Amino acid sequence: MTDVPNLPEDDGRLLSVRIADDIRHAVLDGSMLPGTRVGQEWLAAKFGASRIPVREALRQLQDEGLVVLAPNRGAWIADVTSQESIEVYKIREALEPLAMAESVPHLSDEDISALEATVARLELVDSVQEYIPLDRAFHLKAYSRAPMPHLLRTIERYWNSTQHFRRWFVKDSLAKDGLPFSDPQHLMLVEMIRARDAEGAASIVRLHIRRTRLLIEKMAPPPKERPKARRRAPPDAADSQASFDADASPHDPFTA
Repeated sequence: MTDVPNLPEDDGRLLSVRIADDIRHAVLDGSMLPGTRVGQEWLAAKFGASRIPVREALRQLQDEGLVVLAPNRGAWIADVTSQESIEVYKIREALEPLAMAESVPHLSDEDISALEATVARLELVDSVQEYIPLDRAFHLKAYSRAPMPHLLRTIERYWNSTQHFRRWFVKDSLAKDGLPFSDPQHLMLVEMIRARDAEGAASIVRLHIRRTRLLIEKMAPPPKERPKARRRAPPDAADSQASFDADASPHDPFTA
């Protein structure tokens, strides 16, 4: 693993963004699981930085719901309960159709071709590790041309904060039952976008999210049977050094 070169203090803000990006990527790809302790001193040494940009990065991730920060107890990767995830899906059900409707008029032919290519890749995946990032990238790409940056940031935050739960859900539904990962609603959505039918595309997004939410409500165990979101420091949390690769870079399936 290559060490990150020391950066001047003037670049502290840039470095905090880099640290946050790398931790976020490790959370989203599943290499940092809920409860993993995030050592500030280790991060500072790894990035050749003071603790100031490290704290800034962790505060940003806390705002995104990915990290829990507690005074005198440190930082660790956050978790969500099934009930919290259901709440997020209800919020997404309201927000994402709006983003889709606003995005459709501004998506270029190249954007639509990229979405079609991602649907084709989703048809071929046979593992949760492949499906989760592609599915996330497909939806966020579809919304990306909406001229509503605050809405898009909010939607991405909700996707990020429930990534671990989505991974569990897919494993315990599609993968567990041997069902195909492909989803015909993805293809239907692209067809609506290609036809420039903003309302039709929004309706498919709404139904798509609602269907998943109803499945979660049906299959999710009661909150007492699932580990509750950790609000206190986990006593035996995994060491971040063992699970976090500081040289990781976000993978964009649209440019790979």
